[in-house]
Amino acid sequence: AVNIATSLSAIEKGGTLLIDLHASGGDAALFLGVDPKFTTTDALDNTSRLDQAFLKGIVTKTAGPDLMASPDRPFSTIVDLRKIRALLEAAIRCYRFVVLDVPRSEGSFDEALGLATSITVVTTQDLSAIRGGSRTAAAFRQRHGASRVRVVVNRYDGSAEIDSEDLERAVGGPIGHRFPSNYRLAINALNKGRPVVVDNHNKLAGSFAAYARSLTRVPEKDEPRAERSAGLFGRL
Repeated sequence: AVNIATSLSAIEKGGTLLIDLHASGGDAALFLGVDPKFTTTDALDNTSRLDQAFLKGIVTKTAGPDLMASPDRPFSTIVDLRKIRALLEAAIRCYRFVVLDVPRSEGSFDEALGLATSITVVTTQDLSAIRGGSRTAAAFRQRHGASRVRVVVNRYDGSAEIDSEDLERAVGGPIGHRFPSNYRLAINALNKGRPVVVDNHNKLAGSFAAYARSLTRVPEKDEPRAERSAGLFGRL
């Protein structure tokens, strides 16, 4: 999510917001190398005030996307879906692209994906991840429509025992993208708080950038803003 949001932020400066919707302890701030003053809790506790000025005042600026970080402590109460919807509607009024990092296990956040243009399920080439990814993708297709759900493979190894055909059979559809495996590069980037795509002279960074652009429906030469409008929810 961090690398996709950082790739999108290169299309339009200040035009991308990454929202870490983990109830507590999300890693987006760590991976972007920032120390947020405000978190999603501040937004959800003030949905009646979520105009552009308030929202821009509580996000954390990074070298790439703006960030609405996960809180360090869990939400004190069950999050009202109406508050999540209000937050997302405010975000897509203020930003061209909004990226949500959503935990699979929290149902209220899953319902918020009903607003999303595209839902990406990430898996790897091990059986437990494939099994979990297959179940998640099937549930999302049923709830939100098959056309909006993509399954991608992280750390893809072309010589692995489980090949592309096996993966597609297991997840019930085509693989939307394969991100090449480069463990050392990825770990170094995470430890530095510097997304892989910032240092873009490698295949992994290029793969993130290509996938990000495939989500935007924006051609290589960016079109004028007035010609690309798809309505309020078309930018989520």
